[in-house]
Amino acid sequence: MMHQEVFVCVDCESTGLDPKKDRIIEIAAATFTFDKLLQQHETLVNPECPIPQTSQEIHKISAEMIANKPKIKEVLPAFLKMIEGHIIIGHGIGFDITLIAAEAERNQIPTKILQCLSIDTLRMARLYGESPVNSLDRLRHHFNIEPQGVHRAMSDVLVNVDVFKHLAKPYKTTNDLFNALQKPIKMRAMPLGKHKGRRFEEIPIEYLLWAEKKDFDQDLLFSIRSEIKNRRRGGGFEQAGNPFGSL
Repeated sequence: MMHQEVFVCVDCESTGLDPKKDRIIEIAAATFTFDKLLQQHETLVNPECPIPQTSQEIHKISAEMIANKPKIKEVLPAFLKMIEGHIIIGHGIGFDITLIAAEAERNQIPTKILQCLSIDTLRMARLYGESPVNSLDRLRHHFNIEPQGVHRAMSDVLVNVDVFKHLAKPYKTTNDLFNALQKPIKMRAMPLGKHKGRRFEEIPIEYLLWAEKKDFDQDLLFSIRSEIKNRRRGGGFEQAGNPFGSL
């Protein structure tokens, strides 16, 4: 039963959004069951490179804060020992796993994290479908979860543990949840870009044709392509002479 499982929730703050090139500047993890938190571990990390201002504005971690902190090769083995062997929970967890795996490879630290089972609470929220926006903060508000402080790794972990518990209520076992998440999920609205927040049926066909060629996640591409198919079937499929001119 799912309530008897031990999970580990993970979150990283980084120098940027490229998980294969950017560096971890903070990492946090918490093992838990549905009844209680078991273990928590967090640390700031010296990335040995500058932190772009755009990143600092998001996580509020400055160069001064990490100047005397340990390097990733000093702290990652302990985190990997804590993480591996459990189902990994996270919001957009694919980014965190890829980021950790890249850091491990860069520092020649053995890991099997890419083979670990994981559950993405972002995809769970899409499947749930009752929150207007699926960001972690908006889900916290939606489920009336107490805030845990500013946007930092451990505060996000603790909020996401509670978000996961709410989203997991319809499922008796982890297998039930994995089966539900196996197929692409049709989203209601565009989550990013110039048409962020608009329902797919309201978005110009030219933009959808452009967007379906981008490297988006499986749910977003499925939603875009489903809308294109619907318009083709409905006879409303039109293209301007220069369909990408206004993108």
